[in-house]
Amino acid sequence: MDIKNIDETSFTVVDVETTGLSARNERIIEIALVRVENLKIVDKFSTLINPQRPIPSFISMFTGITNSDVKDAPLFHQIFPVILEKTENSVLCGHNLQFDLSFLRNEVQLLGDDFNPIHTLCTLKLARKLFPHLKSRSLGPLAYHLNIKAKNSHRALGDAETTAKVLIKLIKHLKENENIETLEQLLAYQSGMKTFQSLKIKKELQNDFYSLPNAPGIYYFLNSRNEIIYIGKAKSLRERVKSYFSSNADSRVRKIIRQAKRLHHLITNSELTALLAEAESIKVQNPEHNKMLKGYGNKYFIKVLKTKSAPHLDITNKFDFDGCDYFGLYHSKRDAQKIVEFINKTFAIRECDDREFLKSRPCFLFDIQRCTAPCIGLESNLTKHNEELEEVYRFLNGENQHAMNRLLNKMKFFSEQQMYEKAAEIKHLIDFLMEEIHKSSLLSEPINKAKVLIEIISPIGNDYLVLFDGKVFIKGYLYDNKNKFEEILDDFYSNTIQTEILPSEEDLEKLKIVLQWLIKNRNRVKVFYLKDYRNRQELFNKLSNSDFSEEKIIQIKSDPIYDFNI
Repeated sequence: MDIKNIDETSFTVVDVETTGLSARNERIIEIALVRVENLKIVDKFSTLINPQRPIPSFISMFTGITNSDVKDAPLFHQIFPVILEKTENSVLCGHNLQFDLSFLRNEVQLLGDDFNPIHTLCTLKLARKLFPHLKSRSLGPLAYHLNIKAKNSHRALGDAETTAKVLIKLIKHLKENENIETLEQLLAYQSGMKTFQSLKIKKELQNDFYSLPNAPGIYYFLNSRNEIIYIGKAKSLRERVKSYFSSNADSRVRKIIRQAKRLHHLITNSELTALLAEAESIKVQNPEHNKMLKGYGNKYFIKVLKTKSAPHLDITNKFDFDGCDYFGLYHSKRDAQKIVEFINKTFAIRECDDREFLKSRPCFLFDIQRCTAPCIGLESNLTKHNEELEEVYRFLNGENQHAMNRLLNKMKFFSEQQMYEKAAEIKHLIDFLMEEIHKSSLLSEPINKAKVLIEIISPIGNDYLVLFDGKVFIKGYLYDNKNKFEEILDDFYSNTIQTEILPSEEDLEKLKIVLQWLIKNRNRVKVFYLKDYRNRQELFNKLSNSDFSEEKIIQIKSDPIYDFNI
């Protein structure tokens, strides 16, 4: 960061209007940007945006923006270049900025990109520190308190202009009353972070911090003997390390800063490769202050017990090559249980344990058509069970339309028979299918059999990794000196795979880290099944085609679309 005088700093105030309050589920319908230079408003920009979904009536009443207003408005990806241009070389500002920024980040992530301004400033945070006794510090009351006339409230440009005027007055107040003259001091005041001068930070460490990029990667704190004392990872190196200099940092962090003389970093293409590099670097270096390495062992799989004559489902946090198939990853046992409960209520497969199964007589689940009774030993019953199990596989692989059709037919039947409680139960299952199941189905193969190349879209550079029978191979990985990524692809297409080498515990831990991240960040992920390509060159041609920015926009991975016309 340059030690820049506030009067020489450019600020861009942003305000968005949206279809709702959840950045993950809603979209932007209007955006405004107001540029402030030399503590004066110098430029304004605003536009409506087509959210590609209906605007709720209460939002139209609140903002005055209707569906007809946005019908012919540009899509977000069409105005994103303008946003980048307008915010370039400036501090991004807003009132309750986290709200606006969360929507912007979500929109940009849907394009397979990232939006991480180098510096951000929130007038709400400043107001809370400056006016702690003010009853309300929302934009309207705050503007009134500062003798600013708010115009066109609840429209993006009106609110952005008001916020810009508030910003100017707050900065002037801070200059006069808090002796804040530089951008560093202003940002430190906002976050409660102490300046380097007050913290007595070593000059080398200050310079290392200023060199940090706003990019994913891993960082190393080193002591005066050039020993690594702490390793961390970050989605944004600058933002993460900045928190170490906060006035409310815990005692462990303060101890690291006292001992540290230098700060080194390594940029990675994505947060995932930063996660993996951090975990492996800690194991290799064993730094003094990395005592607690985050564990991933409490994640769960759904296991299909294929070793049984009539396979059924189980939940496990273990992963093995035991002849069974594994699906997941699920963040908690309850998440996995909900999927299994859904499967048992939707498909007629065995639910009983071995003791009950060996009694060789149908149970009440057969009477209510929730099981085909493979226990009685008849070939026809076992065949029906296996057919149901095939449907379960399709469902776990993400092919959910058949399950939807089955449920809709059941609900229709119960409604026609005036069995409304039963129909309501089916409706709950349909709601679950719509809301939950897409969160975990990433691959159309069991994890233990998956042979896929995964492309992770990142603005710095895409990451590529191969999942192969429980092992993970990453292109250009920090700890891959033998170029195993290229090797596994060569072996696959030349049919020289050594199938007897099973994944180690380290491989399985790495697999869990990868699966957890991929499921959370599915909008940035493209999956290529190795079997779909005749050779490596054909696969690489597909990858090179996917690097064009236009294709990134149109190849967004979306949630399943269901046909309700049964």
